[in-house]
Amino acid sequence: MGELIAGIEGTPAGVRAALVLALMAAFLHALFGALQKGRFDPWISRAAIDICAGLMAAPVALFVVPWPEAHMWPVFAGMVVIHICYKVLQAMTYQRGAFTVVYPVVRGSAPFFAVIGSGLLFGEHFNAGQWAGLGVLLAGIFGLALYNLRTVTVDRETMVPALALACATGAFVALYTNYDAWGVRATRDPFTFIAWFFFLDSLFMPLYTLRRWRNFPSQDVVPLLKKSVLGAFVAYFSFGSIMMATRLGPVGKAAVLRETSTVFAALIGWLVLGEKVGPRRTAFMALIATGAVIVELAGGG
Repeated sequence: MGELIAGIEGTPAGVRAALVLALMAAFLHALFGALQKGRFDPWISRAAIDICAGLMAAPVALFVVPWPEAHMWPVFAGMVVIHICYKVLQAMTYQRGAFTVVYPVVRGSAPFFAVIGSGLLFGEHFNAGQWAGLGVLLAGIFGLALYNLRTVTVDRETMVPALALACATGAFVALYTNYDAWGVRATRDPFTFIAWFFFLDSLFMPLYTLRRWRNFPSQDVVPLLKKSVLGAFVAYFSFGSIMMATRLGPVGKAAVLRETSTVFAALIGWLVLGEKVGPRRTAFMALIATGAVIVELAGGG
C-alpha cells in the first residue's frame, strides 16, 4: 500500500485523490467531534476513544508496518506533545460551549494559520483567487459562529471562555496539521507514521482522566464502549485521510477543504444532537462550501 501511495505522489491522480481524502476527513472529523461532545463527559469520551484506538493500533504498529526509522522518534515526541495540548484544549472547549457554537470557531481559526504554516514549512503559496476563497470560507465559518453566539441559549454563562478556548484549540489544529504533514513526509511508509501516531497518542488521556473514571456511572460503561469503538474507527479514517491528503497534495489546500467539516458538524448537530439549523445557518453553511470550491477551482483542482 505504501508503494501505491508513493507511486501517485506528485501526479494529477495524487492531487485528485488528495481532494477526495480531504473531504472525507472533513465529514469524519465532524462526526468525531459530535461523538466526543455527546451525552458523556468529553474528557471521559476522549479517553475511552483513545483506549480503543490504542488497542487497535498496537499490533499494527508493532508487527505489521515497517519499524520507524531512527530519525522518526524525535518527530513522534514532538507530535505527542502537540496533540496532548490540542486534546486538553478541545475537551475544555466542549465542556463549556454548545457544539454548533464552538466547533465553527475551532475550525475557522485553523485554516488561516495552516495556510501560513504550509507556506513557511513547505513553500506553498495561495494565489489571489485561493485567498479570496479562503476569505469566503472564513466569513461563513465566523458568521455561523457569531449567529450561534447570539441565538444559542445553551451554556450561555460559559460562552466567552468557551470561545477563547476554541480559538486556542484552532491554533493547535493548524500546528498539528502542518507538523503531522511534515512528519508523514519524513518517513518512507506513511502507514508507519499513522500506526505509531495512534499507538503513542492513545497513552495520555486515559492516564490523565483516571480520577474522573471513579465517578462514572456503571450503567453507562457499555454505551460508552460502543460509542468509543465507533469513535476509534472514525478517528483512524479521519486522521488517515488527512495525512494521505497532505502527503499527496498541497497541505494548505487540504487544510482548507477539511474545514468544510463545519457544514457537516451543523448537519450532525441538527439531525443527531437536536440543535436547530434554520435558514440563516443554512446560508452560512452554503458560504463555507462556496469558499472551499473557490479554493479548489482557483488552484487548478
